[in-house]
Amino acid sequence: MIVRMWHGRVPHEKAAAYRAFLNERAVPDYRGTPGNLGVYVLERAAEDAVHFVTLTYWTDLEAIRAFAGDEVLKAKYYPEDAGFLLEFEPEVVHYEVVGGEADAGPAHVSH
Repeated sequence: MIVRMWHGRVPHEKAAAYRAFLNERAVPDYRGTPGNLGVYVLERAAEDAVHFVTLTYWTDLEAIRAFAGDEVLKAKYYPEDAGFLLEFEPEVVHYEVVGGEADAGPAHVSH
C-alpha cells in the first residue's frame, strides 16, 4: 500500500469553504478511482494560514497513475483551487506502508 500526501495553505477566511470543497469534490474524486483504499483530510490552523494535508491510500503506483497521470509525484489540482490556495506546491510525497494497524475510522467527520 502507498500513502500519497499533499499539502496546501489557505487564508483563514477561506478555510471553511475550502474544507467543504475538499469533502464535496476532491474526496469523491479520490474514492471514485479504482485502487483508492481511503482518504483523510487533515486541517491545522497556524498564524500564517490554515494548512490542509490530504492522505490518500492506494493499492499501488498504477492506481495512483490512474488518478494523477503518468507523473505520479506531480500534485493534482482542480480549477477551483485557484480561488483558495496561497501557492501551488509542485509535488506530493509518497510513502510505502510497511507496518501498522487501523480501525475502520470515522464514517463521517463534520465541523
